[in-house]
Amino acid sequence: MKSGSNLEKVLTSGQFAVTAECGPPKGTSAEVVKRKGEMLKSCCDALNVTDNQTAIVRMSSISGCVLLKGLGVDPVMQMVVRDRNRIAIQSDILGAVALGIRNMLCLSGDHQKFGNHPSAKGVYDIDSIQLIQIVKRMRDEKKFLNGEDISGEVPLFIGAAANPFADPFEFRVRRLAKKIKAGVDFIQTQAIFDVERFSRWMAMARDEGLHEKAYILAGVIPIKSAGMARYMASNVAGITVPKEIVSRMAGAKDAKEEGIKIALEIIEQVRAIKGVHGVHIMAVAWEDIVPVIVERAGLMPRPRL
Repeated sequence: MKSGSNLEKVLTSGQFAVTAECGPPKGTSAEVVKRKGEMLKSCCDALNVTDNQTAIVRMSSISGCVLLKGLGVDPVMQMVVRDRNRIAIQSDILGAVALGIRNMLCLSGDHQKFGNHPSAKGVYDIDSIQLIQIVKRMRDEKKFLNGEDISGEVPLFIGAAANPFADPFEFRVRRLAKKIKAGVDFIQTQAIFDVERFSRWMAMARDEGLHEKAYILAGVIPIKSAGMARYMASNVAGITVPKEIVSRMAGAKDAKEEGIKIALEIIEQVRAIKGVHGVHIMAVAWEDIVPVIVERAGLMPRPRL
């Protein structure tokens, strides 16, 4: 065991894992995080707390993780390299471990020009692959990036994101391989709507044995309206939404129910793909639908290890 986290235990025991996102508020209310945590803790093995997602200022990921820990939830601390240099990053990692956080997702972060402080200076002292290397060295060698010793253990289950849909397609598995070589234990993918393309990406990953070197969790976003489907298809970089899905949502009498059905179909299909070890459900501003989807997908009850 690298961290002893619940997520690590579920995955190493061979169970099909379920994770979801708990977006912290644009404010100071702990109750917002606690409400989401209480809603999701029985249907998920771990909950990601986003780190100023889409470059919009929110409560810190570390604070959100601590609030979830208090509820008995296994949190995944997300950390982006956009906002911190290597000194701040290593400091926050030590602090997170001291507070009992055992999972970490290493990310580049959305560029600040897309957020609510577009003139902010991006730090990008290191990239996401270098961040993975830093965390692995801190954990396995108990050393900082500069080679100095760390006092105490740094037990972290290291995660990263992967996007099977960005171009050039052939480079996607190369990048996955680089992240795994850097030290990743688990991967959460971008949202999947084009299952055929995701299946090809997984086949390429299997050809290189990558599915045996890291646990891959397939990303799922439930769509709640035809407008949301059209917006993601046209405006969200790195997400491929086939025309058939947009048409299904546009023609549905009950758009939300149709969105749930699409999510359930995607989960059923990705579960059948060799090398997929779980799903990561990103219910954007629709967290209360996650327990419904997990239940209807036949993924309840969750293991308690």
